[in-house]
Amino acid sequence: MQHVHTVSLPDPQLLADLSPLPGNLRGVVWDMKDAPGKDLGEINAVILPYINAGAVLGSLDKVPALKFVQTQSTGYDGVCEAAGPAAAVATASGVHAAATAELAVGLILAKLRGIDQAVRDQQAERWKPQRRQSLADRKVLLLGIGGIGRELARRLEPFEVTITRLGSRARTDADGQVHGPDELMALAADHDILVSVLPLNDTTHHLVGQEVLAALPNGALVVNVGRGAVVSTEALTREVVSGRLQCAIDVVDPEPLPAGHPLWSAENALITPHVGGNASAFEPRILKLLRRQLEALATGQTPANLVQPGPFRQGTF
Repeated sequence: MQHVHTVSLPDPQLLADLSPLPGNLRGVVWDMKDAPGKDLGEINAVILPYINAGAVLGSLDKVPALKFVQTQSTGYDGVCEAAGPAAAVATASGVHAAATAELAVGLILAKLRGIDQAVRDQQAERWKPQRRQSLADRKVLLLGIGGIGRELARRLEPFEVTITRLGSRARTDADGQVHGPDELMALAADHDILVSVLPLNDTTHHLVGQEVLAALPNGALVVNVGRGAVVSTEALTREVVSGRLQCAIDVVDPEPLPAGHPLWSAENALITPHVGGNASAFEPRILKLLRRQLEALATGQTPANLVQPGPFRQGTF
């Protein structure tokens, strides 16, 4: 039985790209910045905007019949709380994995090989060859073994690195050993590169803090393409500005960094503006996922990527 009849989409183009909607689903455009007018009481499902969704999450409490919320991002911090326990929440897990993994590899190579400094030298017409670190033979500590973590590990392996994986708990999976969070401090001391692709939750908030960063060897590289607050910005700034550590980060806390923040001008820092999943692969992959999710809603099936079941709990929907 179909229980979702009206779904809101954040912009007219997305609605056009997904039309015609499956079954008898009706689509309405709502950017979530203003009240959706006469459609408010009819909306059962909401597709969040991709950019700055966190700024409009408060609008979800205006939807009295809300049953389902779909993110266009892998992360979903704050979404379950804003939707409330009665609504299901699904993420775009898998959509951004390839692009984010690509960026992580690019950041690692750019920082290790001094490409960021070469750009500055080019602008000043300076020819300054130096011997830099290679990615080959480095020991990489990968925090996060979900979709992005798997794609990143797969892309790093041809570079002749040693990869150590850390997940939410110690275990063995199809790819080998997974270490638990209680091993992070000891592992950090023996790795050249720490890469975080972790989501943000109560367990991961500032998981990479002052103690973990201090445990890393001199010259180690910290890469974050997951969520900014997994790494303590204050602790990272101290280590990077001092010159002891390097960082290459696509996410930070707060985001964006305030004007005048020391990381902006730190020679050991490379910063991209949270563009990990925002690449050409995004549009065809998000449309494919959304079509599949809408089809599930139209036929009363359970959507994919649920992080909060809401009415899709067994026997309740």
